[in-house]
Amino acid sequence: MSGVGMSGVLVRDVAYGGGRGDIRCTAGRIAEIGTGLVLQAGEEEVTGAVAVLPGLHDHHLHLLAMAAYRDSVDLGPECVASPGDLARILAGAAGAPTAVTGSWIRAVGYDASTGGELDRWVLDRLVADRPVRVQHRSGHLWVLNSRACALVGLEGDVQPGVERVDGVATGRIVDADDWLASRVPHGAPPDLAAVSRRLASLGVTGVTDCTPVHDVADLETLAAAVGSGALAQRVVATGSIDLAGAGAPAGLELGPVKVMVGDLAYPSVEGLAATMDEAHGRGRAVALHCASRIAAVLAVAAWEQAGPRAGDRMEHGAVLPFDLVARLARLGITVVTQPGFLFERGDRYLAEVEPDDLPHLYRCATLEAAGVGVGGSTDAPFGPDDPWLAMRSAVTRRTRSGSRVGPDEGVGRARALGLFLSDPGAPGGPSRTVVVGGTADLVVLDCTLARVLEDLDARHVMATVARGRVVHRG
Repeated sequence: MSGVGMSGVLVRDVAYGGGRGDIRCTAGRIAEIGTGLVLQAGEEEVTGAVAVLPGLHDHHLHLLAMAAYRDSVDLGPECVASPGDLARILAGAAGAPTAVTGSWIRAVGYDASTGGELDRWVLDRLVADRPVRVQHRSGHLWVLNSRACALVGLEGDVQPGVERVDGVATGRIVDADDWLASRVPHGAPPDLAAVSRRLASLGVTGVTDCTPVHDVADLETLAAAVGSGALAQRVVATGSIDLAGAGAPAGLELGPVKVMVGDLAYPSVEGLAATMDEAHGRGRAVALHCASRIAAVLAVAAWEQAGPRAGDRMEHGAVLPFDLVARLARLGITVVTQPGFLFERGDRYLAEVEPDDLPHLYRCATLEAAGVGVGGSTDAPFGPDDPWLAMRSAVTRRTRSGSRVGPDEGVGRARALGLFLSDPGAPGGPSRTVVVGGTADLVVLDCTLARVLEDLDARHVMATVARGRVVHRG
């Protein structure tokens, strides 16, 4: 990355929220804004830019899964349009010149709507001599072939989430990632530097990792990457309720406690309220994963029983009827949503989602009108990792084919950009600003702010400054 060994950054002659001038970044802060500032020894100069924005913050993604995704076979809809594509790609992976006999094939991004339903026997017909595991694009389902089932001991295990028919494991495993990870061999360390470079190229200077890990040791990989500089972004980590009383490893910040509501089994309202009470009692807010109407109903009822805490948030809010919106507003709960799903999965939603739920999918405008804070995120790698695509989707509500999902839920372009400009601790709150004393996280643009709003496109990211260091140059 650029900026290694430099003591500061000077961005020349750019428009920002309060005017126009040179911006000096020192020791991770904006030290000075003025005209004709003198370049100091050790500073990296950025010239030719037109404007700057505060760095983007993605309020919900999964860093290690993003790294693993990069090293996996891609079975996403862009690659697999038919069962024939699936067969061809897996056969190619199994027979690749670099393939090692007996080594695992890890594939990701699969969608049954394009490649057909999978179980162990379908995969056996495609690849029988090597263990295969395929992850559904939602991140909640893995499908193993018979060789893989034998290696992880699936036949005799009664682990929750292991699907069985007439007592026989089908190879389908739902929401049991920790168990599965403990049974499969670990490869090379995840390449978080590559993930960081990709995020930097999009202008992302901060992320909230919403993986519900259960041990502080599970965060050490992220902390080490931040400490080494491999991860240039500011990283806020959630963790599960098991980490409610833990301290953050050096280099990370702890955000709200991540609580899964469903999808394998729904908790009781009382049990969910007790989890909230435990987190709140340890001084932590909660972030409740709600990807269905039932999950949202349970979450709101539990909040009404336990009482909210500042910083509490609902993740996804995939289906929110009007009555739940009003109750969220009264509670003061923020919703962190993923408009990019409308583009990537919208055509499937239109074909498969219950008609009564379609108007309530991934709301934005109705939430804001009711006074509910809305933060933006990508849920990468389970959604498109480009926040600019998510912004455009928040405005247009268009699917990949051009259809629209809930068009009345669209927001204005400035508001769509603001979904990714709020403070990490207050998604949906006011946008951060470029001011002296502020954190030196900047998106340096090759065009005016008006043009950025018109396009909402990552191609205008000329450079990215994270924590006072240039981490990307276009």
